[in-house]
Amino acid sequence: MANNGNKRLDRRKFISKSAMTGIGIGVGIPSILKAAESSHNYAGPLTTNMSEKRKLGTLEVSPIGLGCMSMTSGSYNPPRKMEDMVPVIQGAFDMGVTFFDTAEVYGPFTDEEIVGEALQPIRNEVVIASKLGFKFVNGQRAGRDSRPENIKKAVEGMLKRLKTDRIDLLYLHRADPNVPIEEVAGAVKDLIKEGKVVHFGLSEVSPDTIRKAHAEQTVSALQSEYSVIERVMEYKILDTCEELGIGFVPWGPVVRGFMGDRFNEFTRFSDDSRFNSVHYFTPEAIQQHMKVLDLVRKWGDSKGLSPAQFALAWLLAQKPFIVPIPGTTRLHHMRENWGATAATFTTSELKEFREELEKIDLIGVRTPDTVLTDR
Repeated sequence: MANNGNKRLDRRKFISKSAMTGIGIGVGIPSILKAAESSHNYAGPLTTNMSEKRKLGTLEVSPIGLGCMSMTSGSYNPPRKMEDMVPVIQGAFDMGVTFFDTAEVYGPFTDEEIVGEALQPIRNEVVIASKLGFKFVNGQRAGRDSRPENIKKAVEGMLKRLKTDRIDLLYLHRADPNVPIEEVAGAVKDLIKEGKVVHFGLSEVSPDTIRKAHAEQTVSALQSEYSVIERVMEYKILDTCEELGIGFVPWGPVVRGFMGDRFNEFTRFSDDSRFNSVHYFTPEAIQQHMKVLDLVRKWGDSKGLSPAQFALAWLLAQKPFIVPIPGTTRLHHMRENWGATAATFTTSELKEFREELEKIDLIGVRTPDTVLTDR
């Protein structure tokens, strides 16, 4: 558990603004990418409405989704009870969220049960995304398994837990080095023909893997980490998605709570905390990255946005096919996150912010070469 040295969490602001917004596309390449040859070109200005529906391929979703991992996985907080999480999911829908993300490995299995219970009454009004690609022994994850027979068996269990007859967006959670991606895509193609899956997605894979899978079965979305601190997806990945018409779904869009004022330079984690394995959360890294939080706070204050809202709005402004899925177990945080869709940026503002952001050296973030191999 984190031990915070102050009460910055209490500073989170909750706003409600009009839906009409105009955004531009930022310019520049993050400092971690400068040493690499990048084909990423920002084409601005682009005017759009961030509160309108967005498309992942041809799949229409709300501009911000709800990541449900933390509800029962125990990854970043103790697992929550179903009776406490159902109102959060349904409350998110009431405010406009139609895109809900889970996975069989969260729990394992129990997170899908919560999502299924919450969304069953409104099943035809929402988009359910879930992920597979692991094998389980005695109810615990035991390595990766993307063999077609395992994928098809896994989907049967997912459908029961989600209380539905189809999964709107089925991701391969992590690539299996023992199974060619074409075989995975072929298995999903069969499931699509059977009506059990509607769209195919990938997570944390290279441009080469994306192209191979897309050639076999249309990929609608790629889900990978992307935020104001972890920006390596701007090297080749976003360009590949844009070229192929694939949507991009950032996980960790508020830097695993860091942009929500959850931590500060005095934060230390317990030995059993998953945060200890996050390279950009070492004591040295957190102290350095407070500069990013301070920058985000400064810009957010000028626009009436909390740091979390600004971080999400900034992601939305990068490309019209980006749909962040911040995770939360509290409805008021979801309400705050949703406020990001009301943000307005000019092209010059995004350029200025980018220039200031790139002046801050980052610690523990990924290097460009890491996107060229599957995670």
